[in-house]
Amino acid sequence: MNFDNVFSELQKHFQTVKAPVIDLIEAQTRDPFKVLVGTLLSARTKDETTTQVTKKLFAVVNTPEDLARLSVLEIEELIFPAGFYHNKAKHLEGLAKMLIEDFNSKVPDTIEELVKLPGVGRKTANLVLAIGFHKPAVCVDVHVHRIMNRLGYVKTKTPLDTEMALRKKMPVKYWLEFNSFFVAFGQNLCKPINPRCDRCPIWNECPRIGVKTKYPREEAK
Repeated sequence: MNFDNVFSELQKHFQTVKAPVIDLIEAQTRDPFKVLVGTLLSARTKDETTTQVTKKLFAVVNTPEDLARLSVLEIEELIFPAGFYHNKAKHLEGLAKMLIEDFNSKVPDTIEELVKLPGVGRKTANLVLAIGFHKPAVCVDVHVHRIMNRLGYVKTKTPLDTEMALRKKMPVKYWLEFNSFFVAFGQNLCKPINPRCDRCPIWNECPRIGVKTKYPREEAK
């Protein structure tokens, strides 16, 4: 597999589809705080729902201070129906307090500091670095983990394993943008069940590891 070709084709594909919600938030706000909040809300939540709830929340919250003035119940009402909204409301309350007290109301720009914030794990931290701060970072979600293994670029069992493998193998020049391209590809074509291999722009590069469905393109060989 030629990763240069894969990256180039997925970059082209990205230009033809709706961007993932966090990319849209960054493009619209240029605000690492809103990228962070949006990323927290997007976990286990469809992009359409994340768009809906961030629109409601950002109508009244622009800074950590705005968020800190809200009660957990008020936050819950604003972010419903995001998945796990009860827990996310508590995390957002704690996040606002910590940003104000420990980081002078600024979102930190290192993984080591970001993961100290309530509800922030490595995936969120890496995504905030890459999209919110435009710093090279290896953000691995379920889409990236699935696709990298289907491609045979890595052979891993968990997203964390995939992140560590990609840090060693994937050239740094791809780190900043690859998550956006692979997530858009995973949402639109390379799905967990019944991936649209018949429309895949990287068909010739992909061994389709673990994909059992037959497609006309395969049968026509």
